[in-house]
Amino acid sequence: MIRVQPGQTELPPAVHQPRQQRRRGWKRYSSRTFYLFILPWLAGFLGLTLIPLIYALLVSFTNFDGISPHWHWVGLSNYRELLRNTDTWYSLGRTLFFTVLAVPLNVAGGLGLAMLLNERVKAVGVLRTIFYVPSIVPVVASAIMWRLIFDRDVGVLNAVLERLRIPVITWLVDPTVFYALLIMILWGLGGGMVISLAALQGIPQELEEAAMVDGANGWQIFRRVTLPLLSPVLFFQVVTGSITSLQIFVQPLLLAGNGGGVQGLGGSVPRGDFFYMINVIQQFLVFDRFGYGSAMLWIFFLVILAITLLLFRSSSFWVYYEADHDHE
Repeated sequence: MIRVQPGQTELPPAVHQPRQQRRRGWKRYSSRTFYLFILPWLAGFLGLTLIPLIYALLVSFTNFDGISPHWHWVGLSNYRELLRNTDTWYSLGRTLFFTVLAVPLNVAGGLGLAMLLNERVKAVGVLRTIFYVPSIVPVVASAIMWRLIFDRDVGVLNAVLERLRIPVITWLVDPTVFYALLIMILWGLGGGMVISLAALQGIPQELEEAAMVDGANGWQIFRRVTLPLLSPVLFFQVVTGSITSLQIFVQPLLLAGNGGGVQGLGGSVPRGDFFYMINVIQQFLVFDRFGYGSAMLWIFFLVILAITLLLFRSSSFWVYYEADHDHE
């Protein structure tokens, strides 16, 4: 309510202005400014994501070999072939088996390290750094390093086994090469450890103390208090870890073979590490089957999407969200 002062015959100028006009005065930027700011991202999305995806989808319906201009439309022929191909199913099975093993071990190992390093001990900062550093080592460097460690003749691991009078193991051939790859992947537990450690330090101490007062032991506190509060963070690690593990190809490619070169890809990667993405790269760069390889990638996209949706659907049974609990 606007009061007119004594002797004032007219209302202030702002009162005579329409409400919409006054609101426009507060509008600082136009819509064109918004589009101008998102233009770099939009150009990158169109040029590096959307257009390549559409192009790959179209190529998957052709017999394009990447070089020759003489190619033609083959329809669903590539998709029918890959569904009947035993190598496709074998590589997909090995990839799923590796993911089922690697992801739980990574998540559980990172959580275990986080709980150990969450205690108040001397030089805990140094210990956290030591465990975290392997996770930031470049993939190529770590793969070459572990290849030297697993080498049958000059490897450090076999030298230790010889000292212990244990028979030397040929690590980089079937069937042990698969377990060598698992060891190399688990060497980088530090990334998950840091995430779990941050989540552990965010848990209120009052909840654990209240559980102790009620007579709960260490395992019961972990199971009933700590683990439910950590479940959203663990779920995040499971989802991202599954997507990463399903797409693995650099580590097995460099860990085995003659220098990991693409030219020797067809016979350099052992059968135990013949994952789906290795198969895709083989189709592209060894057999020059760009249409077939594109079809494999689109099928793999659907597989990863299905697994991700399944994980999200399962989260309602084991992931505890405090905000949702408050609204119940």
